[in-house]
Amino acid sequence: MKNRPFILVPGPSALYFTVEDHLKEALALQVPSISHRSEFYTEIHRETVSNIRKLLNIPSDFHVFFTGSATEVWERIAQNLIIAKSGHVVNGAFSKKNFEAAKAMGVDAHKIEAVEGDLPNVTAESFPKDIEVLNFTHNETSTGVMTPMDNIREARNLYPDAIISLDVVSSAPYVDIDFEAVDTAYFSVQKCFGLPAGLGVWIVNDRCVQKAKEKSQAGHSLGSYHSIPSLLKMAVKDQTPETPNVLGVYLLGKVAGDMLNKGLDVLRRETIYKSTVLYETLKKHPSLSPLAEKEELQSKTVVVAKCEGGSERFLKALAEKGLQPGSGYGGAKNTQIRIANFPTHSKELIEMLSDELMKID
Repeated sequence: MKNRPFILVPGPSALYFTVEDHLKEALALQVPSISHRSEFYTEIHRETVSNIRKLLNIPSDFHVFFTGSATEVWERIAQNLIIAKSGHVVNGAFSKKNFEAAKAMGVDAHKIEAVEGDLPNVTAESFPKDIEVLNFTHNETSTGVMTPMDNIREARNLYPDAIISLDVVSSAPYVDIDFEAVDTAYFSVQKCFGLPAGLGVWIVNDRCVQKAKEKSQAGHSLGSYHSIPSLLKMAVKDQTPETPNVLGVYLLGKVAGDMLNKGLDVLRRETIYKSTVLYETLKKHPSLSPLAEKEELQSKTVVVAKCEGGSERFLKALAEKGLQPGSGYGGAKNTQIRIANFPTHSKELIEMLSDELMKID
């Protein structure tokens, strides 16, 4: 049997190093088989929400819900928070998919779009003044472009009546979310948290709760599944409307607790160190360069490199050393590589990857 490769794909990610022990404990406790209406589940739910609140520094007027995925949240936002118009800042494939999902839900969706590897500039003329939600993707997993939080604060000032939505799928918990500038944020667990896929986390404030209530009272449907009122009704009881991914909730709570014990400052410093190693490697290598050329936009958690002459030789050589980064996304599959820099990836692993990259002509 071959040795397992070091997974550096930006999702699903390598498992966080404590997951195996937590999984064994969960099986011993029969967590996958417990009722979601049991006291045991409410204890699990309560612990997980508490740890996520502490880890992300979520204010008390925000609520934490569980969904099937982050992709699901695109539809829930359209159903619950938009009657007519939305705005979308598009800087890659996933922010564009969000825009397309809103259109598919019947929303009058408006977008501004940047060239690959850059961000569009949001101005007072970018969107209609009456957009109800303005959507940002904090860390675009397809391009390795990270939106500075100052950009989101500026957008809040330009569109004060809009709900600001932030996709932090591949940057939480590294990202320090300014919850004064953001009304709702969401992520899934198979990237930075290093967990099996199948669980999304949706964070909403009281402004979102009120908007959903007003939309419903005006006679508009919020959908029949995972509406904000139904999620909130059960969340205050430390439960969910339906049978959730109980094992996923359990593991998320345990890993979030492990990250708290390690210290978020330590986690962030390590992330910055590792990303610096990777970007310095791209600068030195004659055939590699960062897709995001502006340093202030370079993601700390997903490093995307352009490969002169194609990516195949890099991926093949790295695979021979047991290293498995991701290929480019979509049309860039054969010309780029994407490297995950998540909490589970050690400094030693990133340094080894850097060394091996420099050996490839």
